[in-house]
Amino acid sequence: MNREIITTEDGSTTIHLPEWDEQYHSKHGAIQEAYHVFIEMGFFYFLKNNKPNPLKILEIGFGTGLNTFITLIETHKIKIKVNYTGIEAYPITSNEIEKLNYSIELKASKEMFNKLHTSSWEEQSSITTDFKLLKRKQFFSEIEDKDSFHLIYFDAFGARVQPELWTVEIFQKMYNALKEGGVLVTYSAKGSVRRAMQEVGFTVERLPGAPGKREMLRGTKHSR
Repeated sequence: MNREIITTEDGSTTIHLPEWDEQYHSKHGAIQEAYHVFIEMGFFYFLKNNKPNPLKILEIGFGTGLNTFITLIETHKIKIKVNYTGIEAYPITSNEIEKLNYSIELKASKEMFNKLHTSSWEEQSSITTDFKLLKRKQFFSEIEDKDSFHLIYFDAFGARVQPELWTVEIFQKMYNALKEGGVLVTYSAKGSVRRAMQEVGFTVERLPGAPGKREMLRGTKHSR
């Protein structure tokens, strides 16, 4: 499938898939969306009441590495340890990585951003002393982790183009992968997504969405 680099409304780049008319991040602002959905409503929210050491994060859709990069930046600021796992079936190319402007827009190290992408797949790498990254090349349907993560960034392509990624079966895998009290955040607010999350056991909240979206969803795993 063809992929092209576009600039979103906040000045940050993302990858556009013309055949699907779909982007890796919101066209209203890639960085704005990442900060709002995954950092504010996920990362900071979880750390407000929990102090795991290390914090274990699973990202569904490693993609451009933007969510990982911002998490790395924020991890450095607040001095916590993070073990980060990113799942991606179709990694982007070195040419695409070079065209992304996240280090410029975030005023952060280009070398560190590149290190996220050049680190080996299928083995854990120490990006910094406090941030370890494991990239797994697999389909989301192949995930079988149990009670492993505190936080999930669910950033799959939208249900309009890939409805099979937003099913009860997939959210059951997410629920199983989380530890008790764990949290899943996603940019989606579709009723079918909320119902699928609730069906597998999540307590689901509707929250204000990122710019350009009215709402988003956050699910918490509580004992049944």
